[in-house]
Amino acid sequence: MTPAERHHPSRASASAARSMPPAFPDRAPRGAAGSLRAWQARALSQYLEAAPRDFLAVATPGAGKTTFALRIAVELIGQGAVDKVCVVCPTEHLKTQWADASARVGIHIDPAFTNSQGRAGSHFDGVAVTYAQVAANPSVHAARTRAHRTLVILDEIHHAGDALSWGDGVREAFEDATRRLALTGTPFRSDTAPIPFVRYEEDSQGIRRSRADYTYGYADALRDLVVRPVLFMSYSGQMAWRTSAGDEVSARLGEPLTKDMMKQAWRTALDPTGEWIPAVLRAADQRLEEVRRQVPDAGGLVIASDQTQARAYARHLRMITGRAATVVLSDDADASERIDAFRESDDKWMVAVRMVSEGVDVPRLSVGVYATNTSTSLFFAQAVGRFVRARRRGETATVFIPSVLPLLTLAGEMEVERDHALDRPAAAGADEDSMWSPEDALVARANRQERASSDLLGQFEVLGADAEFDGVLFDGAAWGAGAEVGSQEEQEYLGIPGLLDADQVTTLLRARQAEQIASQRKTRAAARLREENAGVSEHRLRASKRKELSRLVSSWSRRSGDTHAVIHAQLRQRCGGPEVARATTDQIEARIALLREWFVGRG
Repeated sequence: MTPAERHHPSRASASAARSMPPAFPDRAPRGAAGSLRAWQARALSQYLEAAPRDFLAVATPGAGKTTFALRIAVELIGQGAVDKVCVVCPTEHLKTQWADASARVGIHIDPAFTNSQGRAGSHFDGVAVTYAQVAANPSVHAARTRAHRTLVILDEIHHAGDALSWGDGVREAFEDATRRLALTGTPFRSDTAPIPFVRYEEDSQGIRRSRADYTYGYADALRDLVVRPVLFMSYSGQMAWRTSAGDEVSARLGEPLTKDMMKQAWRTALDPTGEWIPAVLRAADQRLEEVRRQVPDAGGLVIASDQTQARAYARHLRMITGRAATVVLSDDADASERIDAFRESDDKWMVAVRMVSEGVDVPRLSVGVYATNTSTSLFFAQAVGRFVRARRRGETATVFIPSVLPLLTLAGEMEVERDHALDRPAAAGADEDSMWSPEDALVARANRQERASSDLLGQFEVLGADAEFDGVLFDGAAWGAGAEVGSQEEQEYLGIPGLLDADQVTTLLRARQAEQIASQRKTRAAARLREENAGVSEHRLRASKRKELSRLVSSWSRRSGDTHAVIHAQLRQRCGGPEVARATTDQIEARIALLREWFVGRG
């Protein structure tokens, strides 16, 4: 198999599948009990053929990394290559999940193992521990690893950077392991600390980048119907707040703003005392109700920034739905039990702080609300990964996000593959949220007032936070031209059926957008006629049209990547006339009409 075939399974030759051992189970692209998905079969065949000491598998969240790893464990134990298995994962909750999954394939893992024990019971085939547990006393785990031929499964290996205590502990504890299998769905990190037991190679620019032995990306999984397609519903709106100095500030979420202003507007939107959050939660619940018409047990998850907001969001959901939401907080002793109970129930909503984003396996989650101000690509990908686990053909996922450039960019790059790059200079002035930190630091920061944000914004009072439907991002394209919350246009998008394949979603979005723009054109024509008959002054009408043009240009800028100046120049070239400041009402309307045609034609 060539390097290109190893990194891109879609290019792998058929000979790899034909070379699998006779005992290999029947292969099914969608997977089933007792069988492997096609990518798992290819990766396993490659692993068994090469028999490497270290192997890094990068597979998108929801693709089935756990099943793949456990099949390797079964094979190695069966061959007599290893005697014990040690699973290292980010959270306590995941230890139990690994133990339960292992038991289903006949491997008995102790998730309650503690450092003070030193040894696991002889009736166990191995243990499940956290990265924090290893870092606390790596010598305990090193001794246990040397005592037996051990397969170490490093789940979400990106948590183990050498510059962090977790990485130092992992290297010390498992340096002598017989086999090491590293798994991740998001191999990229924002820092430049090397990850233990991961191979790095220099690219043409001399930058060392991580090299996976097998990669199965979101685009591959979407093509194979292994994961759900994701609809991103974005919401903008007018934000207003009072600063600690007493100044009243107003800005539109999603408009071009300075970094500081964007953060303030974003923070205002997420404040539970404003109207943005209740409006978005109502829309999300309406979307969930639509999905549950065809998928009765579909659930929703709200990811909050801190405990205070999580509880407030839960109160909003109680008022909206008439039912209590499951609230999962990191310092609750029964957090894992609550997640398990929600997974097995048909309850509608769970609200959790950011720590629930990674590794929590609740396949029925179909609708999400990204109500946190974290904008790292690592966290965003892990959060969205909670909603993409496919159970049946045609399921779609919907994630509601604020219309801020960092999130819109990440949503549009869902299918981009990334490697962990070393040797990169740190960005000047990088703030705390732009840097990756391990799970324990993330939880700690999530559950206290964020000092960095407080220093930047000071104490402020939310004066208003209105919501407006901005549009839908799907498969790298943006749809919709904005609409009022509760309008017929918004309802058409929220009412998309819950069971559609990707091509059907695209066809429906194109049709909905065309209908929306045609309806808005008729509404504007009727409104202008009323205004003219009512004697509305020309300057007021012109100001209103300029505002509408500005909003559409901003929306098109986010979609096309062109600057506002470039878009205005293109409009003047096509429609004629001077710059907007000197254009007549008719000239501005012509540009508005052309922009709306662009939305339909290039959706």
